[in-house]
Amino acid sequence: MKIFLATLSVLLCAATARAQWQSTTYTLKGGWNAIYLHGDATHAPPATLFASDPEVTEVWRWNPNPTQVGFTTTPLIPSPGTPEWSVWKRDGSVASLSQMLGQTAYLVKCTGTSATSHAVTLVQRMRPPAASWVRSGANLLGFPSRLTSGTYPTFGAYFATFPAAIASNVKIYTYVGGELGPGNPLQVFSPSTEKLDRNQAYWFSSELVSNFYAPVQLGLSDLSGLDYGRTGATMTVSLFNRSSVASTVTIAPVDSAAAPTDQEAVTAAVPVTLRVFTASSATWTETPISAAFTQVVGPNETVELSFGIDRGDARMTGAATNAFFASLLRFTDSAGLYDISLPVTARKASMAGLWVGDALVNGVESKTPNPSGTATAQTYALRYLIHVNDAGTARILSQVYMGALAAEPNDFGLCTTESGLNAEDKASARRLVAAHLPLDRVLEEGSGSVVLGGRLSRTITIPFDDPTSPFVHQYHPDHDNKSGTTALVSGQESYDLQRAVTFDFAATAPEGVSSTGYGASVMAGNYTEVITGLRKDSVTVTGTFTLRRVSEIGTLTTP
Repeated sequence: MKIFLATLSVLLCAATARAQWQSTTYTLKGGWNAIYLHGDATHAPPATLFASDPEVTEVWRWNPNPTQVGFTTTPLIPSPGTPEWSVWKRDGSVASLSQMLGQTAYLVKCTGTSATSHAVTLVQRMRPPAASWVRSGANLLGFPSRLTSGTYPTFGAYFATFPAAIASNVKIYTYVGGELGPGNPLQVFSPSTEKLDRNQAYWFSSELVSNFYAPVQLGLSDLSGLDYGRTGATMTVSLFNRSSVASTVTIAPVDSAAAPTDQEAVTAAVPVTLRVFTASSATWTETPISAAFTQVVGPNETVELSFGIDRGDARMTGAATNAFFASLLRFTDSAGLYDISLPVTARKASMAGLWVGDALVNGVESKTPNPSGTATAQTYALRYLIHVNDAGTARILSQVYMGALAAEPNDFGLCTTESGLNAEDKASARRLVAAHLPLDRVLEEGSGSVVLGGRLSRTITIPFDDPTSPFVHQYHPDHDNKSGTTALVSGQESYDLQRAVTFDFAATAPEGVSSTGYGASVMAGNYTEVITGLRKDSVTVTGTFTLRRVSEIGTLTTP
């Protein structure tokens, strides 16, 4: 339970940090208006949001009530004190509305008459599209329609694939400014000519349950958008074309607007890549998304797109640890119906945590006369466990345990001995071992660090009497202790060995290693090991290595 709560706390904190900003200007009339927010404006209370817009006197948020009996004119004329409405009034008389949530409809009252116009700008944290049609028919909704050449699509065109929303028995109302009454809101009598403004909200009396928000339905692997966090590598988006004709969808990268002054600044756009799978070679091709591209989606067809992140991009490698990156992917269609922006976020990862992988040795220095080369007949793998703490210190471990720790409050963590685990939770713990290393070693002495483009060097010392020494083997005929003593003597039948290992980390993903997640979830490079003590002169072996991060925990419990 403690581990679960700690994990939940981290997730909740991470969720509050997501922010891909966009400014939207609403054209309002004096009197009552209905607007729709496609993103959150929760970074400030209404009093702050509208501090420079004194013409805004009241804001009412519609809270859909699925148990409401039926659609009447009551929702058109809001009344405070009901669960369907949260209210903010500038004079402070009512303040049940404290935040303006995204994908939500609001009524806004302004000073003046319907002939008066006001421009009100709200900076919003963008959210994926959503809509919830309730059976009661009291639906106050907005839609991500597209503005093309100064005009929006008609209701008839937009809802062609969802005709129940505009059927002949359905009443649709739009607010046009002025006081509430017979002239505001007005009923829409001609869906075939009435334009669907993306910034407005409309009343629909359609008594149905649906999640329709556009002629395309986006399926996301993360409901918050494309949030790569510190170590994420791939995200998927499925496009379902609801129509009976093919649609060409344009996907374009869009920079985030500047964050409000009291919010975390955006370092740069997220370096997103498009990943395409080639079945013949069973490989992924990754192309940076630096400009708009198109995707054809057939009639009633679903196409799945895979998006990666190039953490080796200069924008990320040059940023400070935990720097925040944000941008948008904008989806528009060839019919000019919808305009949907998906938020994309990521953070610059530190190297802290546990990295596990293999060095694949493919070259051994030959000591024979006239050697023909160093290439081995086949590669052999050496498992490595490398832990990097929060201060950047790297340690090579012979073993590590992952589980609930013995020390209170028994949080999930990493330790190098079994005694470091909570006895009651050992059954769920994991042990990782590098069998080629001496037992119970934590190797810190050496030079360098774990960083892209850098080098880490450590020396592994194997004493002459260590059980892992190749000279100490009870079945080897030479190990009969002929030195005449009762114990091994260094330099006679057994020798001290040293393995000087070096990891050269590639600055960018080397050939054969995906650039997606490189530097955050995976690292690779060249491996070198110089062995002394095995024979009269040293032996050098070479190869490559790949390490994958299995934990972001930067604290290691040692004896």
